[in-house]
Amino acid sequence: MERVYNFSAGPAVLPVPVLEKVQRELLSYNGSGMSVMELSHRSELFQNIMDDAESLIRELMEIPENYKVLFLQGGASLQFNMVPMNLANGKKAVYVNTGSWAKKAISEAKKIQGVEVEVIASSEDRNFSYIPEIPTVSSDAAYLHVTTNNTIEGTAMFDVPEAAVPIVADMSSNILSSVYDVKKFGLIYAGAQKNIGPAGLTLVIVREDLIGQVEGLPSMLDFKVQADNDSMYNTPPTFAIYVAKLVFEWIKEQGGVAGIEALNRKKAALLYDYIDRSDFFSSPVEPADRSLTNIPFVTGSADFDKAFVKEAEANGFVNLKGHRSVGGMRASLYNAFPLEGVEALIAFMEKFANARKGGEVRV
Repeated sequence: MERVYNFSAGPAVLPVPVLEKVQRELLSYNGSGMSVMELSHRSELFQNIMDDAESLIRELMEIPENYKVLFLQGGASLQFNMVPMNLANGKKAVYVNTGSWAKKAISEAKKIQGVEVEVIASSEDRNFSYIPEIPTVSSDAAYLHVTTNNTIEGTAMFDVPEAAVPIVADMSSNILSSVYDVKKFGLIYAGAQKNIGPAGLTLVIVREDLIGQVEGLPSMLDFKVQADNDSMYNTPPTFAIYVAKLVFEWIKEQGGVAGIEALNRKKAALLYDYIDRSDFFSSPVEPADRSLTNIPFVTGSADFDKAFVKEAEANGFVNLKGHRSVGGMRASLYNAFPLEGVEALIAFMEKFANARKGGEVRV
């Protein structure tokens, strides 16, 4: 079966070896005569999957022992609520506004009764095209919330700010694609559907001293309940966790996160170098803050953009249309996206540009 080059921002491309292993094991996992999707989450077979998944992610991210690893549901969007509910505890919650998802996190935090939210820095003044400087956070704040990669706008925060309070990071679109020191964070959360596995799973890494600060929370929204039940307070997303385990194994085989980051930098550099050399395409993002995983680009003409997306799809380059809020195009180069796919895209971009420089638009 022929596969396309899938630039989707999520659910996103998965490693072919992982998909092939899922295919082989789909009807009978580990000789059980049952699919993983049919296993009881209380069975020894699934417990082994869960244990292996946690052990692997701890190894890959060098997660200290005093952090809990939780496999939850609800996506990063539910963490927009769970984080302030569990961590604010009567203190001010401080946020950095660097894009659409950060804005949503801020909006949701403001809905939590008793939580005061302060936006300490924002890049909205220039259409979120850069990462703003973050001022000193008062030590009496509950936490500082940042978004390490802005999927829609194409910016990334590689240097973790210094703060006297716990740093909470939404890493949904660049977890496991760049090396971060977990010890610099109080809590990390990420939807799985970009670099970890299928949609439906959310990874949360939280320092133990931040758990159990607030009593009386709904059980499903309480980090303490989830931690005390080893992410099995209710039935977890078993199939997604199984695929995540396979992805973790694949990342380890690629040289771990450091090896993956080196490849991601090579892929991103190829595309950015071409865009910067081009007199047809351009990047709306400040060079110092460009994402390795989500690369927006434009032609400067809405008609050309529309024609490019349409012709790209006809040539096997799918999901290149930019987010509806910003337009243009976006190439999402997550961990599993192949280097040859970037090279092929650049060749197509060059061909399209050469054919359009005379002003012709075919839609």
